[in-house]
Amino acid sequence: MHLIINEISQDISAQLTIFQLRDRLHPTAEVIIHNGVPAHNDCALQENDRVVFIKRGHAPSASEFDSLLAARHTESVHNTLKQATVGIAGAGGLGSAIASALTRVGIGKIIIADFDVVEPSNLNRQQYFIDQIGLPKVEALHENLRRINPFITICPKNLYLTRSNIPEIFAGVDVMVEAFDSAENKAMLAQLWLQQFPHTPLVAASGMAGYASNNIIRTQHRLKNMYLCGDGISEVQDIYSLMAPRVGIVAHHQANCVIQLLLGVDPDSEEINYADNS
Repeated sequence: MHLIINEISQDISAQLTIFQLRDRLHPTAEVIIHNGVPAHNDCALQENDRVVFIKRGHAPSASEFDSLLAARHTESVHNTLKQATVGIAGAGGLGSAIASALTRVGIGKIIIADFDVVEPSNLNRQQYFIDQIGLPKVEALHENLRRINPFITICPKNLYLTRSNIPEIFAGVDVMVEAFDSAENKAMLAQLWLQQFPHTPLVAASGMAGYASNNIIRTQHRLKNMYLCGDGISEVQDIYSLMAPRVGIVAHHQANCVIQLLLGVDPDSEEINYADNS
């Protein structure tokens, strides 16, 4: 009988019940998920059933976690993502959400730089917790990302990014992400990157303030090797501030654009055209 056990395909010779399978393979499991539903009573297993055995508080090993991601994403996609290095300039509302998304999909290495600390006003949209107020953002974010996936490499850089240090810090990345707050810094990074690293894609953002329509937020191919995410028009004003939903939408546009570029998919296309990385 063929089963998917903890996201891994396995063939079981005997006809077993859920509890018998637990006793044979994972006797310490305290929670059983059977076809997406918690199993409280024993029952016979059927062909192609999906079963997850969980011991509370027990984290999977690096190899187990790798297998879980490969099962979710397919082997070829997972292998491409885990070999990639992504740079993120800024660890605020955009950068912290982008880093969290890329950590969850298993990007192999993330370099993230910011000089700022977590402030109370950041918590309305940034991926931090109230007990992290006062910590350097990259330090707090590093801690949070390791709780999501401790098996990738996170390189936090607690410093102010300038034209002189950006090339050294982010040299060798496969994709660069702009996640600054100010228009001046956004323009500086875009100009510098397109001049010095014309063959490495840059994913930038513009237009995410307030609570206007989600549907005007887009990912567009702009100058040379640059992709711009956002609505391109909404600006921060006294009555139109940055809020978690739209900032998060733009951040996830950027994260998805990074994944598309790594997998060889055109981010500007509206077609469903997944890359064949086999």
